[in-house]
Amino acid sequence: MRAIRRFTVRTVLPPQLAPLGELVQNLRWSWHPETMDLFAEVDPEVWERVDHDPVALLGAVEAERLRELAQDRRFLRRLADAADDLREYMTAPRWYQSLDGAPAAIGYFSPEYGIAAALPQYSGGLGILAGDHLKAASDLGVPILGVGLLYRHGYFTQSLSPEGWQLEHYPSLDPGGLPLTLLKEEDGSPARIRINLPGARTLHAQVWVAQVGRVPLLLLDSDVAENDAAARDVTDRLYGGGGDHRLVQELLLGIGGVRAIRAYCRITGHPEPEVFHTNEGHAGFLGLERIRELTEARLSFEEALEAVRAGTVFTTHTPVPAGIDRFPIDMIARQFGGSNAWPTVAVDRILELGAEPDGPDKDPSVFNMAVMGMRLAQRVNGVSELHGRVSREMFQGLWPGFDVDEVPIGSITNGVHAPTWVGREMMELAGGELSSMIDMAQGWDSVQKLSEADIWRIRGQLRTRLVEEARERMKRSWRQRGASDAELTWVDEALDPDVLTIGFARRVPSYKRLTLMLSDPDRLRRLLLDPDKPVQIVIAGKAHPADEGGKKFIQQIVRFADSEDVRHRIVFLPDYDMALGRLMVTGSDVWMNNPLRPLEACGTSGMKAALNGGLNLSIRDGWWDEWYDGNNGWAIPTADGVDDPGRRDELEANALYDLIEREVADRFYDRAPDGLPRRWLEMVRHTLSSLGPKVLAGRMLHDYVVQLYTPAAGSARALVGDGYENAKLFAAWKLRVARAWPGVRVEHVEATGIGDTPELGARLELRATIALGDLSPEDLQVQAAYGRVGAQDELIAPSHVTLKADSVDDDGRAHYTGVVPLDRTGAFGYTVRAVPSHPLMASPAELGLIAVPEEPVGMTNGTLR
Repeated sequence: MRAIRRFTVRTVLPPQLAPLGELVQNLRWSWHPETMDLFAEVDPEVWERVDHDPVALLGAVEAERLRELAQDRRFLRRLADAADDLREYMTAPRWYQSLDGAPAAIGYFSPEYGIAAALPQYSGGLGILAGDHLKAASDLGVPILGVGLLYRHGYFTQSLSPEGWQLEHYPSLDPGGLPLTLLKEEDGSPARIRINLPGARTLHAQVWVAQVGRVPLLLLDSDVAENDAAARDVTDRLYGGGGDHRLVQELLLGIGGVRAIRAYCRITGHPEPEVFHTNEGHAGFLGLERIRELTEARLSFEEALEAVRAGTVFTTHTPVPAGIDRFPIDMIARQFGGSNAWPTVAVDRILELGAEPDGPDKDPSVFNMAVMGMRLAQRVNGVSELHGRVSREMFQGLWPGFDVDEVPIGSITNGVHAPTWVGREMMELAGGELSSMIDMAQGWDSVQKLSEADIWRIRGQLRTRLVEEARERMKRSWRQRGASDAELTWVDEALDPDVLTIGFARRVPSYKRLTLMLSDPDRLRRLLLDPDKPVQIVIAGKAHPADEGGKKFIQQIVRFADSEDVRHRIVFLPDYDMALGRLMVTGSDVWMNNPLRPLEACGTSGMKAALNGGLNLSIRDGWWDEWYDGNNGWAIPTADGVDDPGRRDELEANALYDLIEREVADRFYDRAPDGLPRRWLEMVRHTLSSLGPKVLAGRMLHDYVVQLYTPAAGSARALVGDGYENAKLFAAWKLRVARAWPGVRVEHVEATGIGDTPELGARLELRATIALGDLSPEDLQVQAAYGRVGAQDELIAPSHVTLKADSVDDDGRAHYTGVVPLDRTGAFGYTVRAVPSHPLMASPAELGLIAVPEEPVGMTNGTLR
């Protein structure tokens, strides 16, 4: 018989142990080794049995053991110290509290969060990044309010069939068995969030709170009695179900998330967010909810839009259009139209926000969530420099007329939370330097003082731990696949703690190329079985349940790894999660990454390996493209110009084999008389000192606060003050400029001052005549763009200088003058343009309006045209 309901009965702690419950409920323990040591002392045997899950520990430990601990004065002293340390951590001012002008609070929205293995609410990189973002925010004192969904079945756990095919399992999660508390009203009743759905249906949700250090994470849960069966299943699985299911999840995340924040702030007194940070389009509806709030407060749609945009940051995390949510436009019309329409927000305006811009890839039948997210945000960024460039190309159509380099999408390169991902031995060896969060440019030179022998010893310990744990996981996996213990004696000799170990762990979409290493199986075998310089590879990864192609890649890897001649040198470990990921990034000597460039937005796992003294072996994509320096690892050459995918894979696989054989293995096994690989250790030192300051999530949060959150808060305050007076004026100005812009023209440009033979250092004097139409000089800015020109007279990465308005004729023509310096030799060109200008704009391209001469005006190869 099966139970009709599952729930967790929590233990009742003796009064002396009450602080233990306080420690368990705050997820800071997941990155605080001293607290984990305290949990282990509660009952070491049970601690191992529950896989280091503190909540499960308190549910499994015997009452007699708790009574013993309640009388153990030494344990009680340690418990009191740990509780005091947590309270100090939660209340003491930190870096953020020393800033001026920073927002009182930031709402951070993501569909998934990787906080700890004990809270399985993540599938891959986006969730792990979101978890690291919250943890770093807690360490720095950044007042973030996280918002997500509570998935009752999480993502999925993975096992393998006897044939090596991925099998998915969805365990039921009971919130009572997770480190969560239910948000309740003052009268003790659960707080409820409601969203109207088509067909006179209402979606109800309750709110669970996970305390991530100083950061509350609000998780909405639709499994409540007020809902019908379909509504209760809205938060069943992460990234599960079809289009309708996914849409309702995103409505709950965006609209419900804003309402959850309002409820939480009302109940707890937490400051309301001044800035809202949307990760990908999944939570994009939060902007619509905030517009609804303001329009019901008597602002027009345009006025509310400007107020919302000013305080919104949108981060795109994908470099491929296929990674963007797009819904049929009639589905969105049903949700926000008819009897379900919002009285103050017309459905047509909503549909306009998600309409794809004109271009060859435009699909008028879809509503694009990323496009809506960007239109609702005044500040947009990618997650590495290369990803920023790719994103500017992808979304250039939203800012027509502007060159790719001027598209207002910046970049902040991701980082990783060192205390979560760095092995304890490595952290202790570095004396705490690896947990530095603020002084990114200081302290890291001390890494050079570490003993080579100590570094090598710690690397050996971490590698040995990976090997031992991999063997245990292999045994479990083979037993699940039907093998008997008698058939598994070979596993005790699988892998070798002294062999060069390469780690590869990823989600398994096609562009990450899990099977690139199998391009030449015979050559891979030779590398693995080399008698003098053997290599071993540890692999993990999950394919999306609907991705049959990804499952085939896994099966191909598993079948190769099952071969008797190489199974001791290459292994696939199922059920890739945070615990396995940490084991691999700490224990691998080399972290391999071979995506199809430029389709990896960032790829932070290699950062985690680097902080543990691992060296990267990667295609120059994502973060590795900007921070590879020739001495901190190896760059796999790319065949960017090869159109045939098979041929490209072949070329890049051969380059990978060459690097492993001729450089990576050579350097690892090149030992000095004392047994140390000195050239290898030089690279490890350099990796720690050069990448350490850059790859931290603390550096990433610092960049977000300084470059995006604080400016966004300033913009929002400027529009909110005096009853939204500036929002009203700004919206009216935008509307007036957009209507009048067709009348703006660059009519005439004259150049003087350089003679017949332009020379370096000369000054080109410009005079431009601009037809203003119905606008005034204050409404626009006239600029000269100048610099190197290409074969088609296109300006390449031009510089800009603002021209000064000298006079305005009665007929509305304005005359501008300025000087362009001839600051480079060779082919040189210039043009003049007019763009809208307003103090509340964040970028000249914000309105997507530009006026340029109908005929090119410039100078090429030193000759005036």
